[in-house]
Amino acid sequence: MNRAADFPILSRPVRGKRLTYLDNAATTHKPERVIEAESAFYRESNANIHRGVHWLSQHATDLYEGARERVRGFLNAARADEVVFTRGTTEAINLVAFSWGRANLKPGDEIVLTEMEHHSNIVPWQLVCEQTGATIKVVPITDAGELRLDVYESLLGPRTKLVAIGHVSNALGTINPVAQMIAKAHSVGALALVDGAQAVAHLPVDVQALGCDFYAFSGHKLYGPTGIGALYARRELLGAMPPWQGGGDMILTVAFEGSTWAEPPARFEAGTPNIAGAVGLAAAIDYLEEVGLEAAAAHEDALLAHATTEIRKLPGIRLYGTAARKSGILSFTVDGIHPHDLGTILDSEGVAIRAGHHCAMPVMTRFGIPGTARASFALYNDERDVAALIAAIAKAQKLFGTEAAA
Repeated sequence: MNRAADFPILSRPVRGKRLTYLDNAATTHKPERVIEAESAFYRESNANIHRGVHWLSQHATDLYEGARERVRGFLNAARADEVVFTRGTTEAINLVAFSWGRANLKPGDEIVLTEMEHHSNIVPWQLVCEQTGATIKVVPITDAGELRLDVYESLLGPRTKLVAIGHVSNALGTINPVAQMIAKAHSVGALALVDGAQAVAHLPVDVQALGCDFYAFSGHKLYGPTGIGALYARRELLGAMPPWQGGGDMILTVAFEGSTWAEPPARFEAGTPNIAGAVGLAAAIDYLEEVGLEAAAAHEDALLAHATTEIRKLPGIRLYGTAARKSGILSFTVDGIHPHDLGTILDSEGVAIRAGHHCAMPVMTRFGIPGTARASFALYNDERDVAALIAAIAKAQKLFGTEAAA
C-alpha cells in the first residue's frame, strides 16, 4: 500500500529530514480530498443550516445531513437520527455522562470501567458519580495489557448500570473483546458505551452487530478534520435523554414559563455546529472506504509486526502492550533514556512519536512507569518509517551511551 502521496503534509521536510510521522494515535493527517472538501464548502456552500429558507442554507443543510447519513452507514446504525455530531469522542462521552448519567444514576449504582481507559472515559464518570452518588468499579489488566475478563464478570451485578470500555487502547494497542463484554453487561441489565476513538480508522465497526448502546469516535483520528466527531446512541435512549446544552436548534418552543425540546439528534446539537467539519468527515469516510478498511488494517498490522521484530533487536527495549490482538501501536521504553528525551532526539531526526502517559495515567501506574514512547501507524506509513524509527532510537542510545546495555 502506497498512499503517502495522497497526504500533502507528508511531502514537507522536518528539521531538514524526511518526515516520519508515527503519532497517528494522537491525530492522523488529512488526504487532499478532505482538505478540498472542507475548503470547497467555504468557497461554494457556506451558510447556516436548518432554519434558512434561502437556497444556500438548504444546500448547506443537505450537505450536513448527508454527512450524518454517511456516518450512519459507516457505523451501520439503524437510523440517521441515532447519530449526534459532537466535537469528538471526549464531548460524546461527556454528553452521555451528563445527560443520561445525571438522569438515571443514583446512590448505590455502579459504573464499570477498565484500567486501560483514556482519561476521557474516566473523568466524566467521576464527575457524574460525585453528583449522583454512584460508584466506579475497575477491571484490571494483565502484564500483557489484556483485560482480566474473569474479574470483569465478577464485577457485574444488579447494581451495574453502565459499562464504559475502550474498543482499542490508545496507550497499548490492545483490541478488546467488546462484543463479548457488551453481551455480559446486557445480561445483568446494564447499558454499554464504547470509546471507539482508536478503533474506527483501523477496524470495521458495526454497532448493531456489537450490540452497544452508545459508541463514540473522533473525526481527526479517521483522516478527517479536528473538532468533529459523533455519538451513536440507540434511538429509544436518545429520546428519553434530557438536553445537556441549551441554545439554538435544540428547542421546539421557548417561553419564560418553560421551554420544550426538539427530537434527537437536534436536541443534542445546540448552537451552530461544525458544518464544514461534518462535510470533511464524510469525505474522510469516503476516502477510507475507497482505500478499503480491511486492506488498511492488514497493512498496519504488517508494519506493527515488522516494527516489533526490529525494535526487539535493540538493547534495553521494554515493550508495553503485548496482547494477542493488537492494533498498530508500539509502546515502549528505552533503558537509561526518559521518553521525553527520546522523543526530542527522534524529532531531531524527523521522526514524530508521542512521549508521556498518553492520557492514560492509570495504565502507567499499573506498570510502575511515568510514561512510554509510542509509535503508532496509519495507512500511509511504510517500512521506511520503521527503518527511520529504529535508526533514530539507535542514535539516541549512542548519545546517552546506552547502546551496549543488555
